[in-house]
This record gives sequence, structure tokens and C-alpha cells, in this order.
Amino acid sequence: MHKLYLKIGVIFIIAVFMSGCAVNRATATLDPTADLAGIKSIYVTKLAADGRGINLLITKKLTDMGYQASTGISVDIPQNANVVVTYEDRWMWDITMYMLELTVTIREPKTEFPLASGNSFHTSLTRKSPEEMVDEVINNIFSKGKRNE
Repeated sequence: MHKLYLKIGVIFIIAVFMSGCAVNRATATLDPTADLAGIKSIYVTKLAADGRGINLLITKKLTDMGYQASTGISVDIPQNANVVVTYEDRWMWDITMYMLELTVTIREPKTEFPLASGNSFHTSLTRKSPEEMVDEVINNIFSKGKRNE
């Protein structure tokens, strides 16, 4: 009987540790007053520490969706930008570097008020490429605030 409890305990411990390795989460929130339908021009502010070109991936995704999207540093925001996109990426090492988490926020250009945000979090076992994580976050944000065509 003692061996049975020992086996059950070992299986339980292994299950707890294994479940922690395969975490993934994708969320999006939209401020109730936000209207993403009128957006035409988007400016993606490059994160100063970004050496991987995540701003370029976000800009490409938005352009592919039909928006006028450009990117650069925060002091160069064009006057015609309807919204500004900021982002934060977190990377982890597990045999290779991979993006652990990406958070994208759509802001009102003058006040920097967050209109919408999205997050993608994938641990090593559920990892996605940076392009896939950008797609996931942007698609989730804009599916919450449907755009009128």
C-alpha cells in the first residue's frame, strides 16, 4: 500500500511540473469608449531596446490589414496618425532564444490614453515565432474592435 501512495505522489508531482511548462495565453481588452473603426493611420513607436525589429513586424501586419502604418521613434509621430502603437517584448532562453511574451497597446496620440491592448504569452513548449505572436495579438485586438470597411 505504501508503494501505491508513493507512485501516486510521484505521478502527481510530475504532472504539476509538466503542466507549468506548457503555458499559453492570448488576451485582448478594449476600452469601452474606444472606437477602432475610424482608424486609418497608425504609427508604431519603436521600443528603444528592440534589436529584433518587432516594430517592423507590427507595422507590416497592420499594413497587410489595410492600414496606413509607419514606424519610428516616439518624437517623430506624424500629425495625421489616428493612433500610436506601443509594445513590450520579453524573451527567454531555452536551447535557443524565443519570445516569451508580447504586449501591444493602441494609444490616443495626444494623451497616450490606452484604447486597446493585447497580450500573447507562450512558454517554451507552446512557443510561436515573433511573426505568429504579432499576428495573434493584433488579430485579437482588432477582432474586439471590429473595423468598418
